[in-house]
Amino acid sequence: MEAKFRWVPVTAIAPVAWGTTYLITHRYLPADYPLHGAVIRALPAGLLLLLARRRLPRGSWWWKSLVLGTLNMGAFFALVYLAAQTLPTSIASTIMATSPIVMMLFAWAAVSERPQAMHVIGAGIGIAGVCLMLLDGASPVRLSGVLASATAMLMSSLGFVLAKKWSADVDVFSLTSWQLIAGGAVLLPVALLVEGSPPALDGQAVIAFAYITVVATAIAFAAWFTGLRHLSAGTVGLIGLLNPMTGVLLGLAVAGETLAAHQVFGLVLVFLGILLGQPFAARLSRRRRRAADSFTPGSQPLPYRRPHEEISRGAGHGRSGGGV
Repeated sequence: MEAKFRWVPVTAIAPVAWGTTYLITHRYLPADYPLHGAVIRALPAGLLLLLARRRLPRGSWWWKSLVLGTLNMGAFFALVYLAAQTLPTSIASTIMATSPIVMMLFAWAAVSERPQAMHVIGAGIGIAGVCLMLLDGASPVRLSGVLASATAMLMSSLGFVLAKKWSADVDVFSLTSWQLIAGGAVLLPVALLVEGSPPALDGQAVIAFAYITVVATAIAFAAWFTGLRHLSAGTVGLIGLLNPMTGVLLGLAVAGETLAAHQVFGLVLVFLGILLGQPFAARLSRRRRRAADSFTPGSQPLPYRRPHEEISRGAGHGRSGGGV
């Protein structure tokens, strides 16, 4: 358990970093350029990791990198960028919060990871907490943004599980860099065709892209794929709920927002859902089940001993052991 638990804080780097991207994209990056925004995010991050590892794909990893890069990076970044520009952060984050359930289902089908009861319960509690935290019923909703966010969630959930299935023989830096470069390369011609020239960037946009590229992409995805290698998809998916939590806490710290009582309760529920999916919670649940099974009706009771027999046995034991 301890060996697995040490990967939890490493994995948590990713959703915490991703939780900051909605606010930064909405405030500092140019609107109406989701494709170029995704390219600017993916390609430099992939090249940075490739420079650190200096390893190129071989064999089947050429097409696997293309598939994973499209699902997890290229199309995903463009859709998230579009969702951030067309939806309130609350709606986009709530849709993405359903990913733990979807990841568990994909992992069940692709890598035979049967969903554990604690993971399902934790996901239900966590999603309910996100809804309490973020949904106020007054935020405007655009169908295009909802479709973009839901598609991004489905694609990335599938891509993460496929990366977990395929990547046992590849180091994490190479795995991440190949996907980022492939995803960016696929998007670049599409971005030029659809959006024309890249947008002009002011100083704030350059700093924002630098942060998103290095921290929220290169470092975050390397941490995320490390977690997927060592933890179950259900555990990693629940850690992902730190994403909307980060967004809410960032709003409190940066934008001066306040939380109502039901939103505070939502934060507590999200945190509880994350805890229920961690390795120590699963181990505790298994111990309780084993304890309950050992006392099922009809099991053989322990033999009854009269008090004087216990005293006699104790006295004899005391003499043979040298007394008290």
